[in-house]
Amino acid sequence: MDNKYLIYNVEDDENIRDLIHYTLTREGYLVRSFENGEDCLKVIEDDKPALILLDIMLPGIDGITLLKQLRSEYGYLNFKIIMVTAKAGEINMLNGLNLGADDYITKPFSILELIARVSAHIRGLSTNSKQAFEFSKIKIYPKSREVKVENSQVKLTYIEFELLKLLLTHIGEVIDRSRILNEIWGTDYYGESRTIDIHIKNLRVKLGKYGDSIVSIRGVGYMMKAE
Repeated sequence: MDNKYLIYNVEDDENIRDLIHYTLTREGYLVRSFENGEDCLKVIEDDKPALILLDIMLPGIDGITLLKQLRSEYGYLNFKIIMVTAKAGEINMLNGLNLGADDYITKPFSILELIARVSAHIRGLSTNSKQAFEFSKIKIYPKSREVKVENSQVKLTYIEFELLKLLLTHIGEVIDRSRILNEIWGTDYYGESRTIDIHIKNLRVKLGKYGDSIVSIRGVGYMMKAE
């Protein structure tokens, strides 16, 4: 395995943390292990991971809260997240919230299962990572979650990227608010729809003059205006 792939191992149980660290290091990955989410957040921008194994039951910031923060604030870094859980109820909560985890693995897990899950997601990062589609001077890479405007990289949050992808895959089509909420925040989202407006506003700013292509359809939703 190419050791350029760095994996974060966020687990408060020392025995499990050491087991994961040893196993993945033996497979050729670089591994950084943390016993809490706070330490993970301190270094993530300077030492970007390809994948994060994230325990749900953590001291301080719990895994679900940390998942939200990772996706909302650091989604542009393009890493996979596999949640690690010991309870069926936690799996149901994770699935229902639809917060952006790529997979989950339940304790106790086998070493072979752990390796297989991690390897599958790492392969997904490297396969077709440079396939892109373009609109005007905006270029978006769905696999690597990169966005370029006039060939300069633009850092988007997880939500901003998902909004842009949704709009770009339906150019000229009005997408109503309920559909945006369902597809990006999930069917269990109960917050205000005004949160869409806030994210759209931020997205427009980051896209510069090309942000004007995102138009508001009063009382309905948003559309990426065709050129």
